[in-house]
Amino acid sequence: MNSSPFSCGFAIIIGPPNAGKSTLLNELLDYKLSIVTPKPQTTRKKITGIYHNDTCQIIFLDTPGIMKPQQQLHQSMLEIIRTTLKDADIVIALLPFSGKKDLFDREFAEELFNDWLKPSGKRVIAVLNKCDLVTSARQLEAEEIVRNTWNPAAVLSVSALKASNLPQLIETIRPFLPLHYPLYPEDTLSTAPERFFVSEIIREKIFLLYGREVPYSTEVVIDEFKEQHEADPSRKDLIRCSVIVERETQKQILIGSKGAALKKLGQTARKDIEEMLGRPVFLELFIKVRPDWRKKNNLLKSYGY
Repeated sequence: MNSSPFSCGFAIIIGPPNAGKSTLLNELLDYKLSIVTPKPQTTRKKITGIYHNDTCQIIFLDTPGIMKPQQQLHQSMLEIIRTTLKDADIVIALLPFSGKKDLFDREFAEELFNDWLKPSGKRVIAVLNKCDLVTSARQLEAEEIVRNTWNPAAVLSVSALKASNLPQLIETIRPFLPLHYPLYPEDTLSTAPERFFVSEIIREKIFLLYGREVPYSTEVVIDEFKEQHEADPSRKDLIRCSVIVERETQKQILIGSKGAALKKLGQTARKDIEEMLGRPVFLELFIKVRPDWRKKNNLLKSYGY
């Protein structure tokens, strides 16, 4: 039996939209758990990813990007970050390198450390992501600035995309976790149910397949998730989903000419869903218009915000 002390605890990943939070989580777990698209604000809810090795179990909490709220949905997303922050044993403050003259967004970092992290009283590891965009001299310069300005518990540079320095990040996190037995079995990757990931996959495909404002006005709700394949291999699992939009015009865009766009959405989503579940599914998508759902508290609550 392993007699060395084992650490287990919660690490929240926090930062601006498009900082690479979801890419980092996926790389650390070596599994695509969080959906990733080039568009900002893809992540809307807290995503729990569980990392294991021989000496520790880290429960990572991926959160939406911190932005200036423009509607009730954004307020709800910021509330998710505040609540999640309370659960954290350690905070990973993710600041992306910009590759420009200003090494990273100083203004955002100022707001993150002073308005979010200082009041929380939590210990912070500052992680400068996208280090593949800058030279090692520039990395050291940026690390020095962060260390001297905000005095976090640790500072390091990583590239989530290129998976560089990630073992060092795990080793940096470990001492900040309480000594504990693992909270979850070794083969558990997340605490979220399958249906949550199904809705996320569909949302990811909407972000990738449709332009402009449509993805931001869309929510995916699982109406029915019937597991029938295991009991009878001749039958596929049945998944019925509502894709919620705010306007009739958006509904038309999602459906496309003669339903072609919706068909493509269904096919690409189904392929990934089957891969994730490891079994065949029958996926049905219905488009529903709920005017201004992003501004309505009751609808946001019913969609899990």
